[in-house]
Formats: sequence, structure tokens, C-alpha cells
Amino acid sequence: MDQYLHVFVTVVEKGNFSRAAEELHMTQPAVSQYIQTLERTVGARLLERTNKYVRLNKAGDAVYHHAKEILGLYTKMQRIVDDLTNKASGALSIGSSYTFGEYVLPHIMAKLQTGYPDIDPTITIANTKEIAELIANHQLDVGIVEGHFKEKNLIVEKLAEDSMVIVASTKLLNINKNHLEKDTWIVREPGSGTREAQESFFQKFNITPKKLMEFGSTQLIKESVEAGLGISLLSNWTIQKELILDSLQIIDIKGLPIKREFSVITKTPFQTKALEVFLDLLRKNTLIPLQK
Repeated sequence: MDQYLHVFVTVVEKGNFSRAAEELHMTQPAVSQYIQTLERTVGARLLERTNKYVRLNKAGDAVYHHAKEILGLYTKMQRIVDDLTNKASGALSIGSSYTFGEYVLPHIMAKLQTGYPDIDPTITIANTKEIAELIANHQLDVGIVEGHFKEKNLIVEKLAEDSMVIVASTKLLNINKNHLEKDTWIVREPGSGTREAQESFFQKFNITPKKLMEFGSTQLIKESVEAGLGISLLSNWTIQKELILDSLQIIDIKGLPIKREFSVITKTPFQTKALEVFLDLLRKNTLIPLQK
């Protein structure tokens, strides 16, 4: 059945039978036969077909969602079985929220590839909410996230502590607490762990910014702050180069920095050797940079 689901998922993601057949190294009639057999098995038509495309109907959407989860579980099971007699190798799908994924994870991956070249990692960078959902649906092996998330039945391990500080352009002088409500605040999008920390900061310090600008990238926020567009609350991990280059300054406000935790999340206690090795490297090498 896993092969039928694999063919079905490929057809859906490629958008038509011919591209799916090419991807699967099958003939188009063979692909069509697999889909027809799967539809007979589940007792419902799953795809709306035209000469140009195929689209999921309501039943197909339900099957597609669960097929992705089933295939993820099957792949994970096979890796665990293979690992019983083999060294750390094979695929490892890693998810991370932006802060950790863009500023810390690359250094961990360099060490992983140096010590374990037979491990084949793929990395997905998204906000905390999206990574947690992918882990819950068995589409990622492991995730590193900040903030809180509502998905149940996830295994959570605290990994590291991060410091959140207010940053402004070094072109601006004499920034103090009086500027916090008057200045433009540049913030991340809802669902981001950084945005969650920013909202908590506003609540804790009873601040109601007159103007918010919402950007979907920490790098874009840093560039905008450097240019004098506004101020922001960012992770100390993300601003090390800018502090060295003296393009950003930390605003010293009583009660800061705010501390937040990063966690590792997984779905199952059964781990491949590749995942065990990666988690060990995470625990040993996740260090908090010193503030300037």
C-alpha cells in the first residue's frame, strides 16, 4: 500500500500524470492504474482529472494529508531497522525556527558533515508553529524551536537559553525608555517565536507602540533598523556581526535582556543513529554568544 500512496502523493505534488510518471520512472498508464487501484481500495474518487491537470477533491484531500503522514512514519521505521546493523548514515530531516536555523544551526551542520559524512541532512526553516506542525505530522525527524506551541503528543527537550535585547541604529543617539512608545517598532510575523517574545515584552513593560511594521525576516529587520527605520527586540544570537561592525547598538533598559528558551522537539522516542548523533552534537555545541 505504501507504493500506491507514494504514487498518489507524487501525482498530486507534480500536478499531472505525465510529470509524476517521469519523476517515478514509470509509464503514464502504470501511474493511472496505481491511482485507480487506490481509489477502488478506499472506495472513493480522489482526483478531478482534465487533460491539463489533476486536482484533489474533498476525499482526495483527506487521503493526501494522511498519506504524507503514513509515508513519513514508514520511512522513519525503515531507517530505524536499517540502523540496527549500520553506522550513522542516511537521510535526516531537520526543521528549525528562523533564529536558530539561520544563525546557530549552520555551525552544527558543519561539524555533523565533518564527523559523519554519510548522513544526508535536509533543513526546513520556518516559524515555530509551522515546524511543530511538520513534526506532529511525521514530515520532519527533529525540530529546534523557540517560544510556545499548542501541538500535543510532542517530545520536548530544553536545549538552550537565548537573550532578547532592544537594538537601534548606531546613527541614533541618546535612545532611552522614553523612545519606546514613540519610535516605530519593527516586528516579526505572528507565529514566529521572536514575535511572541516581542509581544510579551510590550505587555511586560506596558508599552503600546504608536506604529508597528511587520517583516517576515530577521535579516530584513536588522537592515531596516541599521537604516534608522525603527527599533526592534531581537535575539542576541542574531546581532553578533552587527555589534562587531558597530552598525547596531543595544539599548540598555532596566529589566532587559529578556530570557527565552529554545527546545528540541520530536514525535517518537525511537531514534535513528543519524538523529542520535545530531542530537548529541546539538547538546554539546549549542553555546550562547557573549554580549558585547
